[in-house]
Amino acid sequence: MTPFPTLTTPCGTVADDAPAWNRQRHSTMPSYRYRDVHQRVDVVVEHRDWPNARMTTAPLWVPVDLRDGNQALAEPMDPARKRRFFELLIAMGYKEIEVGYPSASQTDFDFVRLLADTPIAPPDVTIVVFTPARRDLIERTVESVRGITNEVVIHLYTATAPVWRDVVLGKDRAQLRELILAGARDVLELAGELPNARFQFSPEVFNLTEPDFALEICDAVTELWQASPQRPVTLNLPATVEIATPNVYADQIEYMHRNLARRDGVILSVHPHNDRGTGIACAELAVLAGAQRVEGCVFGNGERTGNVDIATLALNLHAQGVDPMIDFSDIDEIRRTVEHCTRLPVHERHPYVGDLVHTAFSGTHQDAIRKGMAEHRARATATGLSERESPWQVPYLPIDPADIGRSYDAVIRVNSQSGKGGIAYLLHTEYGLDLPRRLQIDLAKRVQAHTEDTGAEITAKELFTLFEQAYLVPDQRITLMRWQIADGSTEIALAAQGTERHSVHHNSGPVDALTAALAEAGHPIEILGLTQHSVDEGADSTAVSYVEYRAAGRTGWAFGRDASIVAASLEAVMNAVNATG
Repeated sequence: MTPFPTLTTPCGTVADDAPAWNRQRHSTMPSYRYRDVHQRVDVVVEHRDWPNARMTTAPLWVPVDLRDGNQALAEPMDPARKRRFFELLIAMGYKEIEVGYPSASQTDFDFVRLLADTPIAPPDVTIVVFTPARRDLIERTVESVRGITNEVVIHLYTATAPVWRDVVLGKDRAQLRELILAGARDVLELAGELPNARFQFSPEVFNLTEPDFALEICDAVTELWQASPQRPVTLNLPATVEIATPNVYADQIEYMHRNLARRDGVILSVHPHNDRGTGIACAELAVLAGAQRVEGCVFGNGERTGNVDIATLALNLHAQGVDPMIDFSDIDEIRRTVEHCTRLPVHERHPYVGDLVHTAFSGTHQDAIRKGMAEHRARATATGLSERESPWQVPYLPIDPADIGRSYDAVIRVNSQSGKGGIAYLLHTEYGLDLPRRLQIDLAKRVQAHTEDTGAEITAKELFTLFEQAYLVPDQRITLMRWQIADGSTEIALAAQGTERHSVHHNSGPVDALTAALAEAGHPIEILGLTQHSVDEGADSTAVSYVEYRAAGRTGWAFGRDASIVAASLEAVMNAVNATG
């Protein structure tokens, strides 16, 4: 019997050419039903420049959350949510925004009219509206933008790939070419006189369209629209359904980039989806291949597995030292707004924005981060820079969480996989404790036992409670009643079982005097190590002391805290002797 009866464990033959270390077997998955990309579309590779290219500036980001993202929602945005999202995009710095599909719904039409009737769009923001190649829908689209003083882009689209032509549209190449050009002529007729209007064309499913046909259609459209540097046309080449590795898409984009007519009058744009989970890579390689503009959604909402995530793309540039031209300085506010407007949660592991992306549970990772943060602070001080200005090179953290409005509070969290470094980091950042290395090791064992028993993460507060339980002894059978230092002598008063003992110790420090008094009282203890430091608490300061001791045949650690270093050290010794009870 198997615990997973719905699964069929692969039990076919091992591949003939498999090395001895690879014992994977053929499965019953019906992979034979599918063709690879090279059997589905010709990929022309004339010469590859993109592998040697570098991204040194941000492309034009065009969020399509209000159109493509919105149509993918189970519950599309109401007018208030749509306006809120638009205002967020403006605040973040986007300068071209696709705002809707005005011929598809009254809600979208009304939102476009809102932009005409109210000044919520700054004058330097371009408004994009989306329409299929049908005259009545183009008329409705143009009607929606009349009176908008901003620059406007009318975005015409038609699917061009063979399966879509044959199955969906029922048209051959020549018929589809005429359908697209008829739509382009309608756009020119109805909106050509608008001084603030530009045009855009998307051959939908470009990545599955024959390269020569895609080029033919795009050139015909730019010729009709008279693309020029003064009035450029946007050619948007979507990977509507992702079907290949990102290098294939880059080859397809570079082919168009090299061969398009009127290239200086074309803004070359891409619109990757994420069906294979490689939308980010597709967009990045497409930019290397010549794309100048990227459409996508903030955090990657969209049909099926979503559009490419333009927030991740932008922050990837930021992490490479390139200004993304978009502000993410409060990424949690951005996330809250997107979640409110879309009614979709952002995953905890989502790049840059997820709750756990700057968090380490692993002990080795925590230790590296703790050391990296300490080195970062020291280097900033040595160079006279603030920590926010100093170059960032902390292990496991690609960017400084502070860049996007995050604190360091959640960088290290503790569970059963955590080590001494992470534990020490939390106690230091939250409570100012700087534990000696051997004490870190002792505490880590206790924390691991606790978290393995509970199976849960431990918070900084719970960690501090566990620390106090381990190294403080609140109910003491032996108590230090008084101590006094005068004229080179230390007076000690101890009490045990109702009896008080006084002793004076000459030429001894307070800790040595206390251990001597304890030995005289029948409670010998050897102090193996003593570490002290102060903890700043605003206007006040507290002293803490850690002692490693040997007593009653065992070694251990104890902790003391008081107003002075001496008092804290004596308290630590008393906690140690009472722990041996």
